[in-house]
Amino acid sequence: MTTIKLIPYQEFQRIHNSQIDKYNKLAIIANMNRANTLAEVKRAGSGHLGSSFSAMDIVTWLYYEEMNTLKVGFDSPDRDIYFSSKGHDVPGLYATMYSLGILPEEKIISLRRLGGLDGHPDLNIPGIEANSGSLGMGISKGRGMAWAKKHFRHAGHVYVLTGDGEWQEGQNYEALQSAVQQKIDNLTVIVDDNKVQSDKLVDEIMSLGDIEAKYRAFGWHVQRIDGHDYHQIEKALAEVRKVKDRPQIIIADTIKGRGISFMEHSTALEMGKGLYPWHSGAPDDVSFEKGYNELIERINTSLSGLGLAPVELKDIAPEEKRPPASMLAGEPLSQAAQEKLSSKVTDEFVARAYGQALVEIGARRKDIVVLDADLSSDCKTRDFEYAYPERFIENGIAEQDMVSMAGGLARKGLLPIVNSFASFLASRANEQIYNNASEKTKIIYALHYAGLIPAGPGKSHQSLRDISLFAALPNCVIIQPCNAEETRMVVEYSVEQAKENVALRFIIGPSPRKIQLPKDYKLTFGEGIALTEGRDAILFAYGPVMLHEALLAQELLAERGVGLKVVNLPWLNRVDSKWLEEIIKPFELIFVLEDHYPSGALTDHLLELLAASKNKPLATRRLVRFAVEGWPACGTPQEALKYHRLDGASLAERILEASDQ
Repeated sequence: MTTIKLIPYQEFQRIHNSQIDKYNKLAIIANMNRANTLAEVKRAGSGHLGSSFSAMDIVTWLYYEEMNTLKVGFDSPDRDIYFSSKGHDVPGLYATMYSLGILPEEKIISLRRLGGLDGHPDLNIPGIEANSGSLGMGISKGRGMAWAKKHFRHAGHVYVLTGDGEWQEGQNYEALQSAVQQKIDNLTVIVDDNKVQSDKLVDEIMSLGDIEAKYRAFGWHVQRIDGHDYHQIEKALAEVRKVKDRPQIIIADTIKGRGISFMEHSTALEMGKGLYPWHSGAPDDVSFEKGYNELIERINTSLSGLGLAPVELKDIAPEEKRPPASMLAGEPLSQAAQEKLSSKVTDEFVARAYGQALVEIGARRKDIVVLDADLSSDCKTRDFEYAYPERFIENGIAEQDMVSMAGGLARKGLLPIVNSFASFLASRANEQIYNNASEKTKIIYALHYAGLIPAGPGKSHQSLRDISLFAALPNCVIIQPCNAEETRMVVEYSVEQAKENVALRFIIGPSPRKIQLPKDYKLTFGEGIALTEGRDAILFAYGPVMLHEALLAQELLAERGVGLKVVNLPWLNRVDSKWLEEIIKPFELIFVLEDHYPSGALTDHLLELLAASKNKPLATRRLVRFAVEGWPACGTPQEALKYHRLDGASLAERILEASDQ
C-alpha cells in the first residue's frame, strides 16, 4: 500500500518565517500546498487536482500577501473575502488554509469523509465564505457581499475566482451587467483561465471568444496576466485597488495541473489523446508516487539553493477499518452478515449500459439527437458522440440554454435526449423544462448522478429533489432502472413507447451489487417486480444503491426470522393502482425506501393512489417512509448512508422498530 505523507504546519511556519524574498518564498509554499493537495485527494480517493493546481499561485498570494483576513479575523465585518465560484479547486484552498493554521491536520486528512471536509466548499467549514460547486453563481453572490459592505460602510474587498468553462453559464453575464450598473467597485473577479474543462479544451467544448473585449464591453476594468507569475499577480492586484468606479476582472492565464509535469495540460492532453485525465478523481499509486516525488524534489532543490534545510514529511496514518454497526443495540452481527456489509462494489454500471443503449438505438432512429453539458465522459454519451457526431450537440456548461434548444429541436420533429447531472439539470433549468412540457412535445431528460451517493462531492452534487420537480409536470414519466439490463429496457421504452416526456434517473458509479432480476423479466408500465419473498412486511425501493441496502436489510432480517418482501419499482410517478393493491394485499406494514428527500417522491405517489382507492387499503395498513432527511451528509457511501440511517443494518433496525409499534 502506498504511504501518504503530509508536509506539517510547522514546516510552513519555518519557510514563512525565513528571510528569503517573498517571491521565492511563496513559490515554495505554493508547491508545498500542491503536495498536500495531492496527498488529500489521494487519501480521499477522489477530488479535483487539475484546477486546484492551476489556481494555487493566485490563492497562495491572496492569503499570504494580499488579504487582511488573518490580521483582522474571519469574524470581522471589515475582512477581505475570497471564495471560489467553481468550487472544484477547494482541495487546494483547504491545503492553503492548513498551511496558515486555519484548518487543523485532522480536517485536512479527512477530505470527503463524514465530519471532515466537503468535496466542494461548504459554510460548515471554518474559513469558507460561500457554498459553491454549482457553477455560475459566484459573481452574483460576491456582488451581494460587496454591496452589503458598502451599505454597512464596512471595509474589505471581495475576491471571486471563476473557472474559464464556467463562463458558459448565463448568470455570469447577468452579473456583469448589474455589477457595473450598481457601481460595485469593491469586487474583483479572477478568471482561472487554464484552457481546459472537464476533459477537453474550452475551445472544443464552447469557445469563449475574446473574453477581454466582452468584459470591457460590459464596462468592467480588465487586466490579463500570467497567473503563475507573482510579480504580475502583485501588480494586477495593486492596480485594481486603485479602481474606484467599477468592478474589476483579472484574466489569469494558467496551466491546468501546474506543478506536476505529466498533469500539466499540454502534456496530459497529448498523453490522453485529446482528453485531460486529471480533472477529477485520485491518481493511481504509480502516478501519485511519481507526482509527489516530483513536487518534493522541486521544493527541496529550491530550499537548498536558498540555504534552507529540506522539508520534513509526516506519514498520514491509514484509515482504520471500522467494524460494521450492530443491527440491534449491542448485539453483534453474524460473520455472514458482516461479510455482506463489507462486500466490495461490482463493475455493474447503469450509466455505461445507458451509453451503449443510445448507440444501438441511434443506429435505427435517425431522429435522435443527444445534447450534453460538458459531461459526456461522466454521462457515458461519448460513444454516441463518436458514432454519430452530426447528431451530438455539445452545449458546454449551460443547462438552461441546452434545455431550451432541445425544445426547439423537438418542435421540429426531432427526439432530443438531454444529459447533465441531475442536480443541475432538474433544478437550474426547471423553468425551461416546464416551458418545453407545455408545448406537448417529447423530450427525454437523462438525470445522471441522481440521489445521495456518491456523497463525497457534497450537497451541490447530491440530487435529492429532482423527482418532485419532474413529478409536478402533467406530462412526464420518471423512471429509475436497477441494473444494466433494466437500463436498456428503460431506454428502449423511453424512445419507442413513451408518449410523454421522460425523466431517467441514473446513478453515476458502479452498483454495490448486481441486482438480479427474474430471467423472464419484462419492463411493464406502472409495475414493479419482487426480488425476494417475505410474509411479514413489504418494502418498495428503486435504483441500485437503495435496492442493495434494501436487500441487505432483508438478509439481516431473515437471520432474525423476519420475512421482508423487497420490490424493485422503477416507475416513480406512474404506478398501476390495481397492481399496487394486489401486491400489498397480504401485508399490514408497507415500507418505501427513497433515494430522495421525503417530499414529492415515490411515497407521496403511492399514498395518493391508495388514498383514492374505493377499497380503502390504508384503513388496515400502515405505510412508513425512509428518505434522506435534512441536508445530505458528505462522506464515503457507507458513512452517508449510515448517517441518514439508510444503510442495510440501520434499515433492518428501523423495520423491526416499526414492527413493534
